[in-house]
Parts: sequence; C-alpha cells; structure tokens
Amino acid sequence: MAWQNHLASRTKRPNLYYLATVVIICSVFYIAGIWMNTRGGVANLAGTECATTQLENITAAQTLDFETHHSAVDLPLAPLSPARASPFPACPVSLSEYTPCEDAKRSLKFDREMLVYRERHCPESGEVLKCRVPAPKGYTTPFPWPESRDSVWYANVPHRELTVEKAVQNWVRFEGKRFRFPGGGTMFPRGADAYIDEIGKLINLKDGSVRTAIDTGCGNSDVMDVGVFNFSIDDTELKYDEYSVASWGAYLLSRNILTVSFAPRDTHEAQVQFALERGVPALIGVLASIRLPYPSRAFDMAHCSRCLIPWGQYDGLYLIEVDRILRPGGYWILSGPPINWKNHWKGWNRSVEDLRREQSGIEAVARNLCWKKLVQKDDLAVWQKPTNHVHCQLNRKVFKNPPFCQRKDPDQAWYTKLEKCITPMPEVGHVKDIAGGMLTKWPERLTSVPPRIMRGSVKGITAKIFREDTDEWKKRVAYYKGFDGNLAAPGRFRNILDMNAHLGGFAAALFKDPVWVMNIVPVEAEINTLGLIYERGLIGTYQNWCEAMSTYPRTYDFIHGDSVFTLYKGRCEMENILLEMDRILRPGGTVILRDDVDMVVKIQSIIERLDWDSRIVDHELGPHHTQKIVWAVKKYWTAPAATDTHQTGSETSS
Repeated sequence: MAWQNHLASRTKRPNLYYLATVVIICSVFYIAGIWMNTRGGVANLAGTECATTQLENITAAQTLDFETHHSAVDLPLAPLSPARASPFPACPVSLSEYTPCEDAKRSLKFDREMLVYRERHCPESGEVLKCRVPAPKGYTTPFPWPESRDSVWYANVPHRELTVEKAVQNWVRFEGKRFRFPGGGTMFPRGADAYIDEIGKLINLKDGSVRTAIDTGCGNSDVMDVGVFNFSIDDTELKYDEYSVASWGAYLLSRNILTVSFAPRDTHEAQVQFALERGVPALIGVLASIRLPYPSRAFDMAHCSRCLIPWGQYDGLYLIEVDRILRPGGYWILSGPPINWKNHWKGWNRSVEDLRREQSGIEAVARNLCWKKLVQKDDLAVWQKPTNHVHCQLNRKVFKNPPFCQRKDPDQAWYTKLEKCITPMPEVGHVKDIAGGMLTKWPERLTSVPPRIMRGSVKGITAKIFREDTDEWKKRVAYYKGFDGNLAAPGRFRNILDMNAHLGGFAAALFKDPVWVMNIVPVEAEINTLGLIYERGLIGTYQNWCEAMSTYPRTYDFIHGDSVFTLYKGRCEMENILLEMDRILRPGGTVILRDDVDMVVKIQSIIERLDWDSRIVDHELGPHHTQKIVWAVKKYWTAPAATDTHQTGSETSS
C-alpha cells in the first residue's frame, strides 16, 4: 500500500508541471494576440481613455454573428462608372409592329414559288436592331380572360381593315374604342360555338381524348398563287378568307381543347395579332417548303376552314405534313371549298369541274396516306389517320406513292425541308395496337408518364425523373407566386412563354390558372422533349433564341426562362436575346429568369439598359445555392403621338 501511494504522488507532480506549462504558454499567446489586434483600431484610440475600457468595447463589438451576409441582394452589380454602356434607344414608331424574321421588304428577295418568300427569313447578325420596339400611342393593358376573347382595344391593334372586308360575316365589329368579336365566320355564320357543336356530332370532343389541335394554315389563301383557285398576288392588296381571327381555337378552350392557330404575316397586320390580343395561342407561320415547327404525332386534331391551301397539289405535300404532326388516330377536319361544292359552287364563283377535280385530288391523297374518311355531312368532312402503319405498309404494293421516309428524324422541324414521303409511325406488335402507345385522357394526361418516356425513346429521361420534375416545378411555381403577386392573382396574366421548357413542368404547374403557356424547346437543347410535352396535353414550338420568334411585338404577359443564357453562352450575344424578350413582352409584363449566379449578374446589367425594374432573388432552396433568380418588370411606355413615321418612341408614365 505504501508503494502505491508513493507512485501516485510521483505521477501527480509531472501532471501539475504540465498543466502549469500549458497555462503559461496560452497566456503568452493570448496577450500577444490582443497586442496584435490593438495595433490597428485599438492602438489609434489609446491615450484618450483607459485602455481597459476600449478593450471591453471592442470585445463587445466582436460577438459572433451567424446571420448570412451573402444573400441575393448583396450580389455585385455592374459598376456604376462613366464607362458603363448606355441604355438601348427606342426604335422608330414605324417599327411598332416589327417582326424581324417576317419582314415584308426582306421577303421580296426570296422565291415566290410555293410561298418561300412568306417563310422565316431572319436578319443577318449585322442587321439586328439594337433598339426597343415601342408600343403604339394609347396602348392599354388587354382585357382579362375570358372578356378578352370577345374584346380588344383598338389602340393595341389599330387596324380596321377586317371590320370593313368582313362586315357581312359577323367576324369582328368596331365599337367605340374597341373591337368586338361575335364569333362568326364564313363557314360558321351562326357562330363558332354552333360550328364546334356540329363537329362534336361527328367526333367526340367531350371525353378528353382530343386535347391539342392546330388550325392549319389559316389565312394562307391571302397569298396563294395556284391556278385552280384563280387568285392574283398583289403586294399592295391581299384578299382575306377564312381565319375568323382564331375564333375556332378561342371557343374550343371552353371544351378544354388547346389550339395553336397560325397564319402568315399579312399586309393588314391583324390576324395573328388579333388572336394574341384576345388571349388565344397563335404564331406567324405558313405551309410552304419547310416543315411546321412541331414534332411528329403532336396534335389530336387538325382543322382547315376555308383556308384554301392546295391540299391536292405538289403530290399532296401539305397533307403529308399534316399527317406527320397528327397523332395516330388523329382527325383532320375540312370545311369550305371544295366540300359540299354542289350546293355552293355558284357562290364560290368556281366552275363545277374545278371543284370536282379539287375534291378528287384531296380524296386521292388521303387514301394514299391510308386515312379513313369518317363522314361528310353538309359543309364538313372528317378524315382519320390510322392508329398504326401495319396495313399501310402492306398496301404500298398498290399505292406506291408516297413512299415511307427513310432514316430521317420525324421530330426534326427547324428549317427542315418538306419531303414527299410518309413519316413512319413507331412499330407495333399487333395490328390493333396504337403506334407510340395510348395517351391517357385529359386531364389525367397532364401528369401521367408520357408514352415517349415509357418506351425509352427520350434519352436520359425516366418515369422517376419525370415525376420528380413535375413535383419540383409545383414547388418552384409556388415560390414564384410568393414574391410575384401578379402571377398569383388569377386573370392578371394570360399569355405566358417558357423559353426553355424541358419536360413542361412549369406549364403543368399552372394548368389550374386561367393562362396558356407556349413551351419552347430550343433547337440547341441536348434532348428534344417537345414531343412528350404534346403528349402531356400542352403546346409548344421549336425556337433558336439567337433569332427572333415568329410572333408580333407585345405577345406575352409573362416570360419564364430556366438556364437559357447558360445554354446560349458563346452562341450569340446576350443583349440580342434580351432585346427580343423586350420586343415580345407587353408593357407592364413580368420576366423571371433563373440561371447560375455569374450569369444572373450579367443578365441584370443588360436589363438595366432595357430600363426594366428588376431585382435578384435567392433560389427557392436558399441563398447558398449556385443559382439565383432575376425578377423583372417591363415599364409601361409607348410611342408618342406620331406626326412623323420616323419618330422614335419615348417614355410615357402609366
């Protein structure tokens, strides 16, 4: 026992020495640290007050602070220096309806055969305007939906030509300061609703199987130079025919059918513009020599009401294109010449032989495409595309033309030449199978996994990824609505553009709101997802954002973009993309752009030159995320009262 006590006492002494040494060393470093800190601020303050008092003050000021100091509002902005780029000027008032890729003067340089001159012809890089397109004097925020379906402010689309030319057809009337649209038309004098009801008696429009539709080539007759129609082309005066200012599509919306209407840029500058002001989806376009900018198997229904496209000519080239964009089992509806020609030939000022030959040509092309004519009743005729190509491949031994296309991407549709061949549908295992897979009926179709994903035909996209994307965008849109009250307010916005739609999750998250979304899949995107967007029951188009969009100024109330500028980095100038956004955004419209933080800072520096109100918002996951959000509002401004067509626009307070 004595030995153990002796050992314990010897062990304790070194421990005491060790602790004493540590305390002395720590004290030395502590005093040295204080002395180093006081060499700056504190040393300068010595000599006036007791050093102890100052040390206590500094120690109190140096309490730990765990709050974030790197939120979005603290991000660096473009330096405010005399060298900073000046704001973009206003364009001349004469350009208030400027559409860069459908410019009338530029179009005259191109071939008139097959209306090539009416297609997209964009300015070269050196010709791009670096100015802001003004709204016309008196421009007013459009009527909210659904009132906008029937009314448009005259100041927004100051063209009264249609009210004169179509006065007897009940299309559009001018009343006070507004245009009113009763919903009539040449082929539906009782109104678009009654006309659609007649279609509904021939095919089922109520069970959700028909969701997406296209009004094919509305207004192409304005510029047709086809012998059997005896039309004359005169650039100073082009005659109108059926388009009904998108009334067909406008009235289908109440039946949950979403329609894309298209028409060429016309001299009266009114058709597509009127449709967009009414809150109806529309694009400038024409059936000519290139494919329509939509994927294969996109639309459940296609429609032509007195559009006077030469369907039977050019070996059926235009019906072949309709066949490409129709889904398996989709419908094509034709009214107007030559349907029911026996009762109308005198009123159409056409010979019986002309009309008989035209209808025979259409019937022959439809048979060669393996379409089935379901019914012709009064002024309506309906054909149906087959659900697969099993029988069609067999009957090529009889109908050798058109042949099936070989080794060409059926979804490639950006400046892609039309071909006189049938786009083959996906292979099936049984004659009764639906090529590409059966679509779920609307509204379940919106959130069901699209058949293209189920079949594994969209690279890198699985059912799990699709569902996660859908859920993620619900959260993102809820976050947007949290800081943007206008997006949260029903009826404030109507026309919405998503510049990089990916799987269409942004649009899907808004489907309960009274809006429609034009989903853009950039042609530079790694994965072409536009086909599956249509399979969800949404609409969209292809676009290269280094070029202008085929639409009029002031088309959209709200523009959304996810990683757009990262995608186009090094491809074209950022300012050109933002100037195009300014062109197609309404005064008072909103923009939300999400991108990497360094890109967001550059975006905001250009936005300042556009004179938008803007701020940077943190990512929905918090301030430490590598992405940020630019939230901007285009100020209300219009052109001055023009006395000179070359006068430039000016700022006008709202």
